Amino acid sequence: MAVNIEIKARASDFNRQKIIAETLCDIPTEQIWQEDIFFKISKGRLKLRIFDSGSGELIYYMRTDLNEPKVSQYEISVTNEPESLKNILSSSLGVRGVIKKQRTLYRIGHTRIHFDQVEDLGNFIELEFVMQDKISKNEALQTVQNLMKKLEIQDNHLINTAYIDMVPDYQ
Repeated sequence: MAVNIEIKARASDFNRQKIIAETLCDIPTEQIWQEDIFFKISKGRLKLRIFDSGSGELIYYMRTDLNEPKVSQYEISVTNEPESLKNILSSSLGVRGVIKKQRTLYRIGHTRIHFDQVEDLGNFIELEFVMQDKISKNEALQTVQNLMKKLEIQDNHLINTAYIDMVPDYQ
């Protein structure tokens, strides 16, 4: 499985923090609309992400729910037929819930920074450091912590769960 070191936080000043990210960014930003359909499974989380382009990704991931930078193990399978896959998974597993969001994606080195406007939940920032062979976990943690400081993300802004877990109807 692939591995990220990641955090999720409530944005304290969404627009200001986006401006800071733009000054740090290596490449142009991307605007992405996403619909995440979470399925009922007993271990980890399984979601089908559908993009406005009509493509999708089936994403399975496992991580501990901690209010600190954490390890996330994941597998991603790309699909050009997300609606068909959605029907199969909905029938076989059942749908836990749906999260819709507008994401602004920044990339800085090995780190993906997501500024998410999540329907019915608010504005959030995620940092995902994509682990690679020659990078230690400590180096990744240090990078994430440094970006947290630069983006003015305080420890008390951190969220320990997925967006789906924050919606009362889906708990």
